[in-house]
Amino acid sequence: MRCAEGGGGGGSVGRVDDTPSRTGDDTVAAAETTQHTLRALAAAHEELAKIEASLCAGHHPITGPAARLAHVHVPAWLRRTEGESRWPVAAAIVVAIALQMALPDQLVLQSRWLLPGLELAVLIVLILASPARFNRESRAQRATSLTLTGLISLANAWSATLLVLGLVHGRGGQDAGPLLASGAAIWLTNIIAFGLWYWQFDRGGPAARAHARQLVPDFQFVQMQSPELAPPEWEPEFVDYLYLSFTNATAFSPTDVMPLSRWAKLTMLAQSLVSLVTVALVIARAVNILK
Repeated sequence: MRCAEGGGGGGSVGRVDDTPSRTGDDTVAAAETTQHTLRALAAAHEELAKIEASLCAGHHPITGPAARLAHVHVPAWLRRTEGESRWPVAAAIVVAIALQMALPDQLVLQSRWLLPGLELAVLIVLILASPARFNRESRAQRATSLTLTGLISLANAWSATLLVLGLVHGRGGQDAGPLLASGAAIWLTNIIAFGLWYWQFDRGGPAARAHARQLVPDFQFVQMQSPELAPPEWEPEFVDYLYLSFTNATAFSPTDVMPLSRWAKLTMLAQSLVSLVTVALVIARAVNILK
């Protein structure tokens, strides 16, 4: 302890330096905090060990907070899965190719065999590269798959444009039957094409969804909001996106599937516009012919 010197020959007691005392108190508090943390970690480790033992053997009891965690089920769309089957997508693409080939010559680009034949060749390459499921993340396969979807959309957009221009300028649609058939083929192909786009880009595509790369969805399905109403292994597949495309083409607005991202909203807007113009012009012209 030090005393500060005072004036006038007298001495006054100075401030006591209590730094060592406070340092000791801090050390004790830190030690107690460390001990408390270690005990908490040990308890957590014990509970996790019980969970692991229960999952492996199936008969070890779980108590405490771990009992609640043991009953938590992570939905399939939020975790890694084996990936969806390729065949529903392949079947839809084959239907789209058949619909394109059924169009009259005046509504196709160059030849009725050009784009459909190219689309079929690309589809065969994709099937050979991954014949069973969409669980392999490959830039080449994804680029090829997007190219195939682009070819289908290009062919259908070309046919729809020629059909609309012909109806507007009065150069086509002299018979109601062929006109309705062509309009229906273009409309159905449009549904398949946009269904493919939704399926290709939602949460990064089918392979990325199988690996749970992106947890924030671009489309919110009912099963995501209410997982208790869906099977434990439910996750969105191509049929769900095809249904989304169909309802958007008929109702011209979202129904039970909500678009969350901006690209999803703009894509649905474009599909509704194309569908509305095609259906309105074809039906109006057909009704006028029948009169």
